[in-house]
Amino acid sequence: MQKVKLGLVGLGNIGRTHIHNIKSMEQIELVGLCDTVQERADRFAAECSTKAYYSHLELFEQSGLEAVIIAVPHYSHPAIASDAFERGIHVLCEKPLAVHVNDAKLTIDAYAEAKEKFPDLVFGMMFQERTLPYYKKIKEVVGSGELGQLTRATWINTAWFRSQSYYDSGDWRATWAGEGGGILTNQCPHNLDFYQWVFGIPARISGHAHIGKYHHIEVEDEVTAYFEHDNGMIGHFIVTTAESPGVNRLEIVGENGRLLYENNKLRIYRNHISMLKHLRETQDGFGNVEYEEEEIEVDTNVESGHKVVTEKFIQRISTGEGELIAEGTEGIRSVTIANGIILSSFTKQMVAVPFDADQYEELLRELISTSKFQKSVSKELKTDMTQSFSK
Repeated sequence: MQKVKLGLVGLGNIGRTHIHNIKSMEQIELVGLCDTVQERADRFAAECSTKAYYSHLELFEQSGLEAVIIAVPHYSHPAIASDAFERGIHVLCEKPLAVHVNDAKLTIDAYAEAKEKFPDLVFGMMFQERTLPYYKKIKEVVGSGELGQLTRATWINTAWFRSQSYYDSGDWRATWAGEGGGILTNQCPHNLDFYQWVFGIPARISGHAHIGKYHHIEVEDEVTAYFEHDNGMIGHFIVTTAESPGVNRLEIVGENGRLLYENNKLRIYRNHISMLKHLRETQDGFGNVEYEEEEIEVDTNVESGHKVVTEKFIQRISTGEGELIAEGTEGIRSVTIANGIILSSFTKQMVAVPFDADQYEELLRELISTSKFQKSVSKELKTDMTQSFSK
């Protein structure tokens, strides 16, 4: 297989994770690294025996790259992706696709326009949690219809603990102007993507976002959301970066039983009869449906994570075959849910989806323009990024 000439834009914490993976992939030729901090670009380029660039446009126009991984702060994703599309460069974008729905739409439109000229153009999203064995099995079980009509999904994911030093490690972090949000924009695009991947986008959203409740930040660090779907299913989404020890507990209820994921175990509670049929037909006022409990075996001895997503991306470019872990155009879905939660919280009203994306963008601009938050920035954070990924 001929090597794909790849460039990487953004050499912060997640960018360095990509460098580690790229080094282990024989099918990639790393032709350039780009960061606006010149010392950082020079240092990592020297380590990788490639060339340093300080502007993504210079990387695009001088390196001879065929594809790029975008790993910069969120607001820059749409512009860099659009510049790549215009030049026929394949894009693998870190989450989120954009900070708000309007920018996500602009990115997707730019991709659609570029495909008219470059029909084989590949656009992928780095939603690596879709590759996690337990999440794949949950998707499989729900998709099989075994649970029947779904009635409720409750996800409590507080395993996203972040210290104040984490937020102080960059001037862009946890600000409306620099990051565009908090846990919904940074950590939970993965969770929101998984939610819509399995259940679809809610029809109505009621959100409660607490701003700087536990950390000295101006964005949300604790969120509780309630979702309604047109098929009758309701959802609960509870997340925070301020709970330790945290928990990742997902409970999915259907007429035929309940699926429970927690502590790297997946259990199913199978009803002997549909609970909906039982509640309509039984003459017993209090008797529950009989059920059987079983632990679902999941093979965890498989490769997952960022590398798998990248390999699928490179394979599509090289062969034109194979499915991406997540198409780039799917990225707007998690952005929609995140924006809906924040819009509901600030307006103190339930939001119908699709909502007015202009209203959300105006809210965001107002939060930026009226911000009086003083950001304190400490030394560059030194940490093991693998600790931040869900398992």
